[in-house]
Order: sequence, then C-alpha cells, then structure tokens
Amino acid sequence: MATFEQLLAIARNTLFESIRQPVLLVVLLACGILVVLSNPFSAYTLTDDQRMFVDIGMSTIFIGGAILAAFVATNVLTREIDNRTVLTVVSKPVPRPIFVLGKFLGVAGAQTIVMVFLSILFMLVEIHGVREAVADPWHLPVILLGSSAVLLGALAGIWCNFFYGWVFSSTFIVLTTPLLVLAYGLCLILGPDFNPQPASRSFQGDLWVAILVLFIGEYVLTAIALAASTRLGQVLTLVTTVGFFILGLLSDWIFGRRIARLEEMTAGIIEAGGSPDLAIQTEQVALQTVYALVPNFQVFWLADAITQKASIPIDYLATTIPYGLSMIMMALAIAVVLFQRREVG
Repeated sequence: MATFEQLLAIARNTLFESIRQPVLLVVLLACGILVVLSNPFSAYTLTDDQRMFVDIGMSTIFIGGAILAAFVATNVLTREIDNRTVLTVVSKPVPRPIFVLGKFLGVAGAQTIVMVFLSILFMLVEIHGVREAVADPWHLPVILLGSSAVLLGALAGIWCNFFYGWVFSSTFIVLTTPLLVLAYGLCLILGPDFNPQPASRSFQGDLWVAILVLFIGEYVLTAIALAASTRLGQVLTLVTTVGFFILGLLSDWIFGRRIARLEEMTAGIIEAGGSPDLAIQTEQVALQTVYALVPNFQVFWLADAITQKASIPIDYLATTIPYGLSMIMMALAIAVVLFQRREVG
C-alpha cells in the first residue's frame, strides 16, 4: 500500500507540475486555433470538404500531442536531474521504477487533459460542418456555447490568477475542458437553430474511436521521451523524440517496403530450387528486428478509414491497442533500466 501511495503522490505532483508549464498553454492555443481555422480552410477543396477537415483536424491533434510529449516529458525529468531536485525523492525509500512510472502517469495525465480539450474542440467544429455554400446555415449552438466555454474559462483563469495567485495556464485548461465537454453534450441534442434533435444525428462514434486510438500513440511517444530524458539533456531528448516520431511515421516506407521485397526475392529463389544468400538473410533479420522495435505510428492513424466512410473493424482494434500497450511497456522498461544506474547526485 505504501508503494501505491508513493506512486500516486509522484503522479499527482508531476501532473500539477506539467499543467503549469507555459509550453502546455502555448501548444494548446496554437493547435486549438488551427483546429478552428481548419473548418474555413477546408471549404476550398474541389471534392469532399468535410474529408479535408477531418484530415487537418486529426493531424493537428496528433502533431500537437507529439510536441507535448517531447517538451513536457523532457522537462519533468531532465530538469529535475539537472537541478538535482530528484535527490529529495530517490534518497528516500522510493524505488526508482516507481519514480519513473509515476512520472509517466503524471505526464500522461496532463497530456490527456490537453488532448481531450483539443478533441472536444475538434468535435464541436465537426458538428458545425464545413460551409460549402453561403446558403449553408451557421450552427449557432456550436458557435455560442463553444465560444462561451472558452471565454468563461479564460475569465475564470484571469480572476483566480489575480485574486488567488493561481497559475493561469493550469487554471484555464482545467476549467475550460469540462465546460467544453458540457457544450459538446448540449450541441449533440441541439440543431443549428437550437431545435431539439436526437443525439445520434451528430454523434460520430467511429471518429471518437479514431481519436482514442490516437491517444495510445501519444502515450507511446511520451514513454519514449521519458526514456530518452533519463540519460540525455533537453535538446537531445527533443531530437530523439521527434526522430522516433518521424521514423515511426515512415516505418512502413523505410522498413516494411524493403522487407516485402526481400521476402519476394527469397520466395523466388526458393521456388527456383536455390537457397538465399547469407547477406539477404542477415539483412532481412536486421530489418525485421528494427521494424518490430521501432513503434509504427501509422497503425494509430485511422483518419483514412473515417474519410472513406469505412467502419473500423474490431479485429484491428484488438491488435492495435495491445500493440500500443506493449510499446509503452517496452519504452518504460528501457526507461527504468537506464534510470536505475543514473547518477543523480
């Protein structure tokens, strides 16, 4: 029970520390503005405007989460090691694996709050829809309720900062997120002119599934950033995290395509009655190993299925979710091993 309490204490302190970071508010505001502007920008396509909006909006959420993972996870551990404040924790009877796990849970919690904020904002804009013609109506509940939620959160943050000394960024995020959730719930049952309607008309279940799968991909990147920060400084950790993110997006193109070619080449040689060269076998094993170890972030991108109006198979989720969880566990295991013998004194 004491270990569990230590884990919760570290996670809670890390969560509070993370949401107070100014970079969290900067990324949230920048991505929020891009999500809102993606609606009018999508109106200039010659085919399906709503499809373009989904692509832009989900890409913004995905990249915003990756930036948060790189910056926040770097700051919560690297800065403590550089300032040697980590000594006050590890010098006590707190196991280092518990410390690393608590840091991950705290950062993941802060990242979840921001991702929920952006996701609800994205879904509100999705309910409004892209106005392809001037005659298309404005969705007044989305505009009024969404704007009111952000405005009330900002005013509450300013009030609490001025009179109580609370940090504006954390106050704004924590208060605005539930207000946006409430606004989204009301917009589901209200039509463009505030007429009541069934919630099923505006609720997009598959789109929510795609967003939740994105969350898992962001947690994988957070675990990678935390593992890198156990040994590297802030700049190198940022470079490593961004590098893994780009490499994971191009994993199929870099490794998967070459592996497929080698398998075809090997099959052709075997059919001809020969045996593959040792060089081909070695390259194939090496590529398959790297392909298995590097997280493939393309598997978490389900926007293509949404834009093509295809349902997301349960079988796909049954393999993707365990894959993401296994990548998180592997990255955390590496983080524990690297931090176990890290000199922090």
